[in-house]
Amino acid sequence: MPQLNPAPWFTILIFTWLVFLVLIPPKVTGHIYPNEPTSQSTEKMKTEPWTWPWY
Repeated sequence: MPQLNPAPWFTILIFTWLVFLVLIPPKVTGHIYPNEPTSQSTEKMKTEPWTWPWY
């Protein structure tokens, strides 16, 4: 069974991982989200009992 020459495939693998690890993360993390999440208050809302008549 013939074997493939690993030299060009290994080079392609290394360059591909360099692109994934060096070029893509700054592009992804550089995005600004239009709606930044706001923190909600920790105090509980005051609830009122219903005044509906139950028949």
